Amino acid sequence: MEAAKRPGVIINMGSASGLYPMYNEPIYSASKGGVVMFSRSLRLYKRQGIRVNVLCPEFVQTDMGEKVGSKFVGLMGGFVPMDMVVKGAFELIIDESKAGSCLWITNRRGFEYWPTPSEEKKYLIPSSSFRRRSEFKAPPIKLPENFEKIVVHTLTHNFRNATSVVRTPLRLPVKPHHVLVKLIYAGVNASDVNFSSGHYFSGKDKDIASRLPFDAGFEAVGIIAAVGDSVTDLKVGMPCALMTYGGYSEFIMIPSKHALPVARPDPEVIAMLTSGLTASIALEKAGQMDSGKIVLVTAAAGGTGQFAVQLAKLGGNKVVATCGGGAKAKLLKGLGVDRVIDYKNEDIKTVLRKEFPEGFDIIYESVGGAMFNLCLNALAIYGRLIVIGMISQYQGEHGWKPSNYPGLCEKILAKSQTVTGFFLVQYSHLWRQHLDRLFDLYSMGKLKVAIDPKKFVGLQSVADAVEYLHSGQSVGKVVVCLDPSFHHQVAKL
Repeated sequence: MEAAKRPGVIINMGSASGLYPMYNEPIYSASKGGVVMFSRSLRLYKRQGIRVNVLCPEFVQTDMGEKVGSKFVGLMGGFVPMDMVVKGAFELIIDESKAGSCLWITNRRGFEYWPTPSEEKKYLIPSSSFRRRSEFKAPPIKLPENFEKIVVHTLTHNFRNATSVVRTPLRLPVKPHHVLVKLIYAGVNASDVNFSSGHYFSGKDKDIASRLPFDAGFEAVGIIAAVGDSVTDLKVGMPCALMTYGGYSEFIMIPSKHALPVARPDPEVIAMLTSGLTASIALEKAGQMDSGKIVLVTAAAGGTGQFAVQLAKLGGNKVVATCGGGAKAKLLKGLGVDRVIDYKNEDIKTVLRKEFPEGFDIIYESVGGAMFNLCLNALAIYGRLIVIGMISQYQGEHGWKPSNYPGLCEKILAKSQTVTGFFLVQYSHLWRQHLDRLFDLYSMGKLKVAIDPKKFVGLQSVADAVEYLHSGQSVGKVVVCLDPSFHHQVAKL
């Protein structure tokens, strides 16, 4: 029997694991190490295609559970409902990335995957989360004489008309302090149309036009195919992410300092880059988010909105989100949003006025136009409005044009409010720190990543993907697979 077809196993350890957290800390420290080592011991089976998981509900109301003192069970939050146990088992089965994980279930903290990154660090050589040893085995990479990429040849907001796929020589050897990356997935962003129209460059139109042609694409993940002299911390076969111009390409040569090592070159990593980092850094720095606030997120079912609502909830806040359509509303409810406003079925202005008369402490806004005005009027005293984009204005007849917002100064002055812009490029010194944080939350099962199910394969499909994103139909992050021959190497249950 082939290893990948061998049956999977779920072990129910129940309360015997000793994971009884009080004041957010397990009582038996030895048990934490035991779970770490036990989970690590399962990886041998994972590599053989046999998937083993541990399901660890704290206290379940069984004959054995009822023998524990009721006072102690009460301190632990009471018996864990059986439907939570069943839901946890199905989550372990469905999510293939959790192969070899222990799911700890409590009434106080919900679902938590062990070992947590902080616990596992105690048993590993200290390093950045994205530099940990990965079980990913890169397939052999044959370096071609030529490769394809997308370039902007005409300045226009119409991405399809602005770009073309060109073939160019692969220039070797790799320059010193650089790496050559074979790209697997690229992320699609609303600002692709701003980039293709030249809005990312300063200067007069003639000066910007002199830069043509230039490479398109903001973000990608792939595998290091070659390294230049003096590169010692990166190796051939290592998965990495990058956020630099030129992501719509089969290969790219970048300075090694711009390569961010990751565990796997997966679509979920793409979502954590521009979209995830924008939400994480903007809420912390521009929004100065703390707990107990009321937070509004517009276009919340998109690439960055999905992160904003979850991070706001994890921060202990009440979250309200806008979206358009049943599928998007369903996604947001599944992410824990307290109030979803589907503008196709409800009037946003009416809902905000009736249900939130005191306004919002933080608003994460990416739509612009009429939505910006709604948000400005719905801002509470001392409120902070974070502008991370204006997607509704990117695709006008003549592209992105400046808008006037009469009375803006008077409104924010009257209530001591703040309207702040956020541009991710200017926070590059925080990328690594926040990327590690997002990855840790994802590893613990506290952060979900939604990838739009529509498939886009190959560079020729990038224009279709950009137009699809701007059509308003997308749910989650839109991703293009640049290498259709690449297959996920995961253990199947």
